[in-house]
Amino acid sequence: MRAEIEALAADIRKSQALLKRHLNWDEALRRLDELNAASEDPNLWNDGDKAQKLMRERTQLDSQISTCRRLETEMADLIELIEMAEAEGDADVAADAEAQLRALKALAAQMELETLLSGEADSNDCYVEINAGAGGTESQDWAQMLLRMYMRWAEKKGFKVEYLEESAGEAAGIKSGTIRVSGHNAYGWLKTEAGVHRLVRISPYDSQARRHTSFSSVWVYPEVDDTIDIQINEGDCRIDTYRASGAGGQHINKTDSAVRITHIPTGIAVACQTERSQHQNRARAWDMLRSRMYEAELQKREAAAQALEDTKTDIGWGHQIRSYVLQPYQMVKDLRTNVETSDSQGVLDGDLDQFMAASLAARIKGHEE
Repeated sequence: MRAEIEALAADIRKSQALLKRHLNWDEALRRLDELNAASEDPNLWNDGDKAQKLMRERTQLDSQISTCRRLETEMADLIELIEMAEAEGDADVAADAEAQLRALKALAAQMELETLLSGEADSNDCYVEINAGAGGTESQDWAQMLLRMYMRWAEKKGFKVEYLEESAGEAAGIKSGTIRVSGHNAYGWLKTEAGVHRLVRISPYDSQARRHTSFSSVWVYPEVDDTIDIQINEGDCRIDTYRASGAGGQHINKTDSAVRITHIPTGIAVACQTERSQHQNRARAWDMLRSRMYEAELQKREAAAQALEDTKTDIGWGHQIRSYVLQPYQMVKDLRTNVETSDSQGVLDGDLDQFMAASLAARIKGHEE
């Protein structure tokens, strides 16, 4: 067997071994049997929330175990097919099997990366909040571009996206916007995007076609489920209602039902305007506030453990994490990991995985050190 094929097989075996270790293989098999048995209990759906949680865990675990087994069986089959094709001189079959083996390696690498998403809330849905920086129309347009970028990324992942709040810019773009991203490991991936994003381009709003630099901030926080208890004293909160406005079109309900809740001791504020009634917006805003408070608690824990000492400033206003340069050349560079690409349009269309993966790996390394 050629050295190149052996190297591909070795990489797949390595990823599979890491995945098995992460799953605690024997325990994972036992747990899946337990979940399968529980799913056949006719009384399971007497408690809908508990049933849904159990079925989600079962689906996720079954997928991980099936992928592990698939890596092993398909790799063995493809290697055998390559050896047979080369022995018979069938170059086309050998080339096709090798291409499939490379695709299998990519899947194995993706699954290996997924093992890094083991934080307390990594598997949760999340909220992405974007705020334009100083600079008026330029920054507001950039904020809307960022919102579109994350929506495109989520769509490519097969995640569900909901508009929750949007404040229209004075001439174009948005002053702020919040979306909810639903999907397995949504927070685990998107948490790496928190920070200030810098854009350099020839301004479409400048009659003299000068280069402008714009800043917008991204804040990401996990949705809190029923297993996480966050206590908020309503007396510490101010609730404001106002007329919804924004560039969201059908996404945003233009009525007097919008709700903003401010937690006075911390200054944390959330807003929701997408629901049809003030009551619904108020309920959603309380959920968002609990999530923000939980994210703040996670940050406290990390700071106390000094696990992310080098990345604390990454999420602070004024500390940019990534530059998007569109003029005089094309380049997007992450300033934390030095990962860069000249495909700036691809990035703005949602091709963010390479940045997220590098940043996630760097954060995990920070924990280990």
